[in-house]
Amino acid sequence: MSGTLFSPTTLGKLQLKNRIVMAPMTRCRALGNVPNELMAKHYAQRATAGLIISEGVAPSVSGLGYARQPGLFTDAQVQGWKLVTDAVHAKGGKIFAQIMHDGRVSHPANMLAGSKVLAPSAIAAPGEMWTDTQGMQAYPVPSAMTEAEITQAIAEYTASAKRAIEAGFDGVELHGANGYLIDQFLNTATNQRTDKWGGSVENRMRFAVEVAKATVAAIGAECIGMRISPYGAFNGTVADAEMDALYERLIAEINPLGLAYIHIVDHSAMGAPEVSPALKAKIRASFKGKYILSGGYDAATRANADLDANRGDLVAYGRPFISNPDLVQKLQSGTALAAPDVNTFYTADEKGYTDY
Repeated sequence: MSGTLFSPTTLGKLQLKNRIVMAPMTRCRALGNVPNELMAKHYAQRATAGLIISEGVAPSVSGLGYARQPGLFTDAQVQGWKLVTDAVHAKGGKIFAQIMHDGRVSHPANMLAGSKVLAPSAIAAPGEMWTDTQGMQAYPVPSAMTEAEITQAIAEYTASAKRAIEAGFDGVELHGANGYLIDQFLNTATNQRTDKWGGSVENRMRFAVEVAKATVAAIGAECIGMRISPYGAFNGTVADAEMDALYERLIAEINPLGLAYIHIVDHSAMGAPEVSPALKAKIRASFKGKYILSGGYDAATRANADLDANRGDLVAYGRPFISNPDLVQKLQSGTALAAPDVNTFYTADEKGYTDY
């Protein structure tokens, strides 16, 4: 369906006032891993978007990875997110929680008691991550997940999805992209298992499919989207010869579930490898729900052209929303956008967060 960026559309049972999506962005403001009034203000400032997708939210103690990353596994976190969802809804916005188990992209210094750095295989992520207590630290070698831990992780996504609805979210996005846990199962660089969870295309996509099925059973397919990043290079993922086949089969498996949307990450505008245009076209043609475009969108021109060419149904904007809370109005009027301050992307206070 073609249409301009500013025309209304539907998503599952929701009516969206435009086709502009605020992309999920890690911002590290949840002190003690609990959302707060500052975060409520930040999201409410941007509620003119048709849909907001929250930053990655950990479904469990072992799902945490980044310093000050919010969770959705305690009552206090549910109450904290209610501040956010109430503030967004008061401004007429819609908001999904992005459920993100970080898997191996973590460090014990950023985690809580009783947690464990888990991944499909015991392979450390390349590089380092910030910790508030110890500064930059190398990623540790994760524990290869046992069958019981895989089953538990699926249950954690499900419980977190239920808590998201309890907290007032309009739905959830399952983060299957960018080298986090679901993507760690999909990708051959991070999954070297020889059991039913690794090896073949069928086995590597099993975790993603089981998480989708379980969350659909818990909260309903019309409230769920999934983000994927074929050909991504983030957090040590690599492309392989079976990549197109994997994602085509994944779409075929989740199609009968009736998810509200698929959200394709294409960071080629930021220097990542290009996502195969043929694969994107195949996913667009075969997926039955809405298709969210993302990657390097700033002005409205390219977004409108892609919508009119039927390449997608909605368009996600990331960094432009950081420094332009009024992005929708600026896109509509063609006003120049303010540049974000990279130095405040992951700090702890209002500077570079709510003060633009």
